[in-house]
Amino acid sequence: MADEVADADIAMDSANLYIEESFTDRRVGTVQRLTPVTADGEPDAQRPVIFIGQTQILTPRGSLPLNFEIEAASLGEAIRRFGESAQLAVENTMQRLDELRRESASSLIVPGQAAGAGGPPPGSAIQMP
Repeated sequence: MADEVADADIAMDSANLYIEESFTDRRVGTVQRLTPVTADGEPDAQRPVIFIGQTQILTPRGSLPLNFEIEAASLGEAIRRFGESAQLAVENTMQRLDELRRESASSLIVPGQAAGAGGPPPGSAIQMP
């Protein structure tokens, strides 16, 4: 694993640079405005400005950070659309968590059934009384 990390190509993409600016209400969340720039730091009018929302929701297991793109043409529009974009991110996150729970539940080994590929060898599964 250490070799894989050492061999990783860690280089910045000079054709995909942005200036980051953060705006927060110090209550609900943050909007990041990512303005595209060239490798010289000059504005790049060929690419659109991107708005990213950041907030967190409280779950029974603690806070869950959410990062989501906000479709907007200006900072004002991004701020107005923050709530609806955050709600969509919450719904998508909950759907994904439900999918992960279902996948996890379906991978349980039931006594008397053969273990799947990568599972424990037969006879080593926990037996329930």
